[in-house]
Amino acid sequence: MADLGFVQTQAQDDSGVARLVALQRGAVEVGIVCPMANEGDKAVAFCQAVLEQCSGFRKVTFFAVFDRVTKDESLDNMRALERSEPRLRVVWAPEDRCVVDAYLRGYKEALDAGCDWILEIDAGFSHQPSDIPQFFSAMEQGMDCVFGSRFIGRFEKSSLTRRFVSWGGTALANLLLGTRQTDMTSGFELFSRKTLAMVIGRGIQSRAHFFQTEIKTYCRNLKFVEVPITYRAASPRLGASALKEAFRQLWRLFQLRLKEQL
Repeated sequence: MADLGFVQTQAQDDSGVARLVALQRGAVEVGIVCPMANEGDKAVAFCQAVLEQCSGFRKVTFFAVFDRVTKDESLDNMRALERSEPRLRVVWAPEDRCVVDAYLRGYKEALDAGCDWILEIDAGFSHQPSDIPQFFSAMEQGMDCVFGSRFIGRFEKSSLTRRFVSWGGTALANLLLGTRQTDMTSGFELFSRKTLAMVIGRGIQSRAHFFQTEIKTYCRNLKFVEVPITYRAASPRLGASALKEAFRQLWRLFQLRLKEQL
Protein backbone atom coordinates (compact mmCIF):
# COMPACT_ATOMS: atom_id res chain seq x y z
CA MET A 1 0.00 0.00 0.00
CA ALA A 2 3.01 2.30 -0.08
CA ASP A 3 1.88 3.86 -3.37
CA LEU A 4 -1.20 5.20 -1.57
CA GLY A 5 0.87 6.96 1.06
CA PHE A 6 -0.24 4.62 3.84
CA VAL A 7 1.85 3.74 6.86
CA GLN A 8 0.75 0.26 7.90
CA THR A 9 1.20 -1.59 11.18
CA GLN A 10 0.34 -5.28 11.47
CA ALA A 11 -1.45 -6.52 14.56
CA GLN A 12 0.30 -8.84 16.99
CA ASP A 13 -2.89 -10.83 17.56
CA ASP A 14 -2.92 -10.45 21.35
CA SER A 15 -5.76 -7.95 21.58
CA GLY A 16 -8.71 -10.32 21.51
CA VAL A 17 -10.51 -8.13 18.96
CA ALA A 18 -11.92 -10.15 16.09
CA ARG A 19 -10.45 -9.22 12.72
CA LEU A 20 -12.67 -7.91 9.95
CA VAL A 21 -12.35 -9.50 6.56
CA ALA A 22 -12.18 -7.12 3.65
CA LEU A 23 -15.66 -5.72 3.08
CA GLN A 24 -17.43 -4.27 0.08
CA ARG A 25 -18.83 -0.89 0.98
CA GLY A 26 -22.24 -1.72 -0.43
CA ALA A 27 -22.77 -3.97 2.59
CA VAL A 28 -21.54 -1.41 5.13
CA GLU A 29 -23.39 1.10 7.30
CA VAL A 30 -21.22 4.14 8.07
CA GLY A 31 -21.62 6.61 10.91
CA ILE A 32 -19.84 9.97 10.93
CA VAL A 33 -19.32 11.42 14.41
CA CYS A 34 -18.81 15.18 14.41
CA PRO A 35 -19.11 17.37 17.53
CA MET A 36 -20.11 20.90 16.57
CA ALA A 37 -20.30 24.27 18.32
CA ASN A 38 -20.52 27.82 17.03
CA GLU A 39 -19.72 26.83 13.45
CA GLY A 40 -21.78 29.62 11.87
CA ASP A 41 -22.54 29.12 8.20
CA LYS A 42 -19.88 26.40 7.98
CA ALA A 43 -21.98 23.80 9.81
CA VAL A 44 -24.33 23.03 6.93
CA ALA A 45 -21.65 23.38 4.25
CA PHE A 46 -19.31 21.03 6.13
CA CYS A 47 -21.97 18.38 6.66
CA GLN A 48 -22.90 18.44 2.99
CA ALA A 49 -19.23 18.28 1.93
CA VAL A 50 -18.65 15.23 4.14
CA LEU A 51 -21.73 13.41 2.87
CA GLU A 52 -20.62 13.98 -0.71
CA GLN A 53 -17.56 11.83 0.04
CA CYS A 54 -19.60 8.93 1.45
CA SER A 55 -21.14 7.27 -1.57
CA GLY A 56 -21.74 3.61 -2.31
CA PHE A 57 -22.58 2.47 1.23
CA ARG A 58 -25.69 0.63 2.33
CA LYS A 59 -26.43 3.48 4.75
CA VAL A 60 -24.71 6.66 5.91
CA THR A 61 -25.58 8.69 9.00
CA PHE A 62 -23.93 11.97 10.02
CA PHE A 63 -24.20 12.44 13.80
CA ALA A 64 -23.82 16.16 14.57
CA VAL A 65 -23.35 16.46 18.34
CA PHE A 66 -24.25 19.79 19.96
CA ASP A 67 -24.16 20.83 23.59
CA ARG A 68 -24.51 23.99 25.69
CA VAL A 69 -21.23 25.41 24.38
CA THR A 70 -23.16 26.36 21.24
CA LYS A 71 -24.30 29.99 21.36
CA ASP A 72 -24.90 30.81 17.69
CA GLU A 73 -27.36 29.64 15.04
CA SER A 74 -25.44 26.44 14.19
CA LEU A 75 -27.86 24.13 16.01
CA ASP A 76 -30.94 25.70 14.38
CA ASN A 77 -29.32 25.55 10.94
CA MET A 78 -28.49 21.88 11.30
CA ARG A 79 -31.96 21.05 12.59
CA ALA A 80 -33.39 22.75 9.53
CA LEU A 81 -31.12 20.68 7.28
CA GLU A 82 -32.13 17.52 9.16
CA ARG A 83 -35.71 17.95 7.95
CA SER A 84 -34.63 17.57 4.33
CA GLU A 85 -31.50 15.40 4.71
CA PRO A 86 -32.33 11.84 5.88
CA ARG A 87 -28.64 11.04 6.40
CA LEU A 88 -28.29 13.70 9.13
CA ARG A 89 -29.07 13.12 12.78
CA VAL A 90 -28.69 16.09 15.13
CA VAL A 91 -27.83 15.01 18.67
CA TRP A 92 -28.51 17.44 21.52
CA ALA A 93 -26.30 16.60 24.50
CA PRO A 94 -26.78 19.20 27.25
CA GLU A 95 -25.17 16.85 29.78
CA ASP A 96 -21.72 17.21 28.17
CA ARG A 97 -19.04 18.60 30.46
CA CYS A 98 -16.15 18.66 27.99
CA VAL A 99 -15.24 17.88 24.39
CA VAL A 100 -14.51 14.26 25.30
CA ASP A 101 -18.13 13.81 26.39
CA ALA A 102 -19.28 15.08 23.00
CA TYR A 103 -17.17 12.52 21.14
CA LEU A 104 -18.24 9.69 23.45
CA ARG A 105 -21.90 10.60 22.97
CA GLY A 106 -21.39 10.50 19.22
CA TYR A 107 -19.61 7.14 19.38
CA LYS A 108 -22.44 5.64 21.42
CA GLU A 109 -25.08 7.02 19.07
CA ALA A 110 -23.30 5.43 16.11
CA LEU A 111 -22.91 2.08 17.86
CA ASP A 112 -26.53 2.09 19.00
CA ALA A 113 -27.60 2.80 15.41
CA GLY A 114 -25.80 -0.36 14.26
CA CYS A 115 -23.07 1.33 12.23
CA ASP A 116 -20.34 -1.02 10.97
CA TRP A 117 -17.70 1.69 10.49
CA ILE A 118 -17.50 4.89 12.52
CA LEU A 119 -15.60 7.90 11.18
CA GLU A 120 -14.59 10.68 13.58
CA ILE A 121 -13.94 14.10 12.05
CA ASP A 122 -13.63 17.67 13.36
CA ALA A 123 -16.03 20.30 12.06
CA GLY A 124 -15.24 23.69 10.56
CA PHE A 125 -13.02 22.37 7.74
CA SER A 126 -9.99 21.94 9.99
CA HIS A 127 -10.16 18.39 8.63
CA GLN A 128 -10.73 18.17 4.91
CA PRO A 129 -13.69 16.14 3.62
CA SER A 130 -11.67 15.43 0.47
CA ASP A 131 -9.34 13.26 2.59
CA ILE A 132 -12.16 10.88 3.58
CA PRO A 133 -12.08 8.39 0.65
CA GLN A 134 -8.62 7.09 1.55
CA PHE A 135 -9.94 6.08 5.00
CA PHE A 136 -12.64 3.96 3.37
CA SER A 137 -10.21 2.45 0.86
CA ALA A 138 -7.92 1.36 3.69
CA MET A 139 -10.76 -0.10 5.75
CA GLU A 140 -11.96 -2.11 2.76
CA GLN A 141 -8.65 -3.96 2.94
CA GLY A 142 -9.52 -5.40 6.34
CA MET A 143 -8.19 -2.84 8.80
CA ASP A 144 -9.49 -2.59 12.36
CA CYS A 145 -8.92 1.18 12.33
CA VAL A 146 -7.45 3.92 10.18
CA PHE A 147 -5.76 7.02 11.60
CA GLY A 148 -5.11 10.35 9.92
CA SER A 149 -1.60 11.73 10.30
CA ARG A 150 -0.56 15.34 9.83
CA PHE A 151 3.10 14.35 9.85
CA ILE A 152 2.85 12.27 6.70
CA GLY A 153 0.38 14.87 5.42
CA ARG A 154 0.41 18.62 6.04
CA PHE A 155 -0.14 21.24 8.71
CA GLU A 156 -1.57 24.54 7.49
CA LYS A 157 -2.11 27.69 9.59
CA SER A 158 -0.85 26.01 12.77
CA SER A 159 2.02 27.61 14.67
CA LEU A 160 5.47 26.05 14.84
CA THR A 161 5.03 25.81 18.62
CA ARG A 162 1.89 23.71 18.28
CA ARG A 163 3.53 21.49 15.67
CA PHE A 164 6.46 20.92 18.01
CA VAL A 165 4.10 20.08 20.89
CA SER A 166 2.29 17.54 18.69
CA TRP A 167 5.59 16.03 17.52
CA GLY A 168 6.95 15.90 21.08
CA GLY A 169 3.75 14.34 22.40
CA THR A 170 3.91 11.70 19.68
CA ALA A 171 7.55 10.87 20.38
CA LEU A 172 6.98 10.62 24.13
CA ALA A 173 3.87 8.47 23.76
CA ASN A 174 5.61 6.10 21.36
CA LEU A 175 8.55 5.78 23.76
CA LEU A 176 6.51 5.16 26.91
CA LEU A 177 3.50 3.31 25.57
CA GLY A 178 4.98 1.14 22.84
CA THR A 179 2.88 2.72 20.13
CA ARG A 180 4.18 3.03 16.58
CA GLN A 181 2.38 5.96 14.99
CA THR A 182 3.64 9.14 13.37
CA ASP A 183 0.86 11.28 14.87
CA MET A 184 -0.45 10.29 18.32
CA THR A 185 -2.32 13.53 19.07
CA SER A 186 -4.54 14.01 16.04
CA GLY A 187 -8.20 13.19 15.54
CA PHE A 188 -9.75 12.18 12.16
CA GLU A 189 -9.96 8.40 12.39
CA LEU A 190 -12.10 5.47 11.26
CA PHE A 191 -12.98 2.44 13.40
CA SER A 192 -14.67 -0.86 12.87
CA ARG A 193 -17.62 -1.42 15.14
CA LYS A 194 -15.81 -4.04 17.22
CA THR A 195 -12.76 -1.84 17.62
CA LEU A 196 -14.72 1.17 18.83
CA ALA A 197 -16.75 -0.99 21.21
CA MET A 198 -13.48 -2.32 22.64
CA VAL A 199 -12.13 1.21 23.12
CA ILE A 200 -15.26 2.39 24.91
CA GLY A 201 -15.26 -0.77 26.98
CA ARG A 202 -11.75 0.02 28.20
CA GLY A 203 -13.06 3.36 29.45
CA ILE A 204 -11.78 6.74 28.28
CA GLN A 205 -10.48 8.49 31.38
CA SER A 206 -8.88 11.53 29.74
CA ARG A 207 -10.92 14.70 30.14
CA ALA A 208 -9.04 16.80 27.58
CA HIS A 209 -7.41 16.42 24.16
CA PHE A 210 -5.14 13.58 25.34
CA PHE A 211 -8.12 11.27 24.84
CA GLN A 212 -7.05 10.88 21.20
CA THR A 213 -3.71 9.50 22.39
CA GLU A 214 -5.49 7.22 24.84
CA ILE A 215 -7.66 5.79 22.06
CA LYS A 216 -4.67 5.18 19.81
CA THR A 217 -2.88 3.44 22.68
CA TYR A 218 -5.73 0.99 23.16
CA CYS A 219 -5.54 0.22 19.43
CA ARG A 220 -1.76 -0.26 19.34
CA ASN A 221 -1.90 -4.04 18.77
CA LEU A 222 -4.62 -3.96 16.16
CA LYS A 223 -4.32 -3.98 12.40
CA PHE A 224 -4.23 -0.34 11.31
CA VAL A 225 -2.82 2.13 8.83
CA GLU A 226 -2.08 5.84 8.98
CA VAL A 227 -3.12 7.95 6.01
CA PRO A 228 -1.93 11.47 5.17
CA ILE A 229 -4.30 14.30 6.04
CA THR A 230 -4.18 18.06 5.71
CA TYR A 231 -4.92 19.90 8.96
CA ARG A 232 -5.99 23.46 8.21
CA ALA A 233 -6.65 25.49 11.35
CA ALA A 234 -5.03 27.72 13.91
CA SER A 235 -4.75 25.19 16.72
CA PRO A 236 -6.06 26.42 20.08
CA ARG A 237 -3.50 27.18 22.72
CA LEU A 238 -2.88 24.35 25.17
CA GLY A 239 -3.36 25.57 28.72
CA ALA A 240 -1.47 24.40 31.77
CA SER A 241 -4.42 22.32 32.99
CA ALA A 242 -4.66 20.43 29.67
CA LEU A 243 -0.92 19.71 29.69
CA LYS A 244 -1.07 18.55 33.31
CA GLU A 245 -3.96 16.24 32.46
CA ALA A 246 -2.03 14.87 29.48
CA PHE A 247 1.03 14.02 31.59
CA ARG A 248 -1.15 12.46 34.29
CA GLN A 249 -2.91 10.20 31.80
CA LEU A 250 0.36 9.37 30.04
CA TRP A 251 1.84 8.23 33.35
CA ARG A 252 -1.28 6.16 34.12
CA LEU A 253 -1.08 4.36 30.78
CA PHE A 254 2.65 3.81 31.21
CA GLN A 255 2.01 2.17 34.58
CA LEU A 256 -0.60 -0.08 32.97
CA ARG A 257 1.94 -1.08 30.34
CA LEU A 258 4.50 -1.96 33.00
CA LYS A 259 1.89 -4.16 34.70
CA GLU A 260 1.13 -5.76 31.30
CA GLN A 261 -2.46 -4.56 31.56
CA LEU A 262 -2.33 -2.50 28.38
